[in-house]
Amino acid sequence: MTSSALDVLAIGNAIVDVLSRAEEDVLARHGMVKGGMALIDEARAEEVYAAMGPGTEASGGSAANTAAGIASLGGRAGFVGRVKADTLGTVFGHDIRAAGVAYATAAAT
Repeated sequence: MTSSALDVLAIGNAIVDVLSRAEEDVLARHGMVKGGMALIDEARAEEVYAAMGPGTEASGGSAANTAAGIASLGGRAGFVGRVKADTLGTVFGHDIRAAGVAYATAAAT
């Protein structure tokens, strides 16, 4: 039996949630459902960002969250999932590494 560098390797979507307070009319104007979640493309993200107030970014995704949980319990976890070479991609990379997860996937341009 051989030893490996990691206990778990998680493969999944690298996601950054952006949480922001909004009035009902803002949601309606942008076709959003209160309490809902939607994956959006870059053009839609820029449109929503321009209309919203201050936000909070939270890195996640089920595979990344699992890897972070394993690392928090003392396990050796790695994550494979691609982000874009932009601000949110940098946030995700920082957060997952700060959680103690090995993450070396190159960002997309």
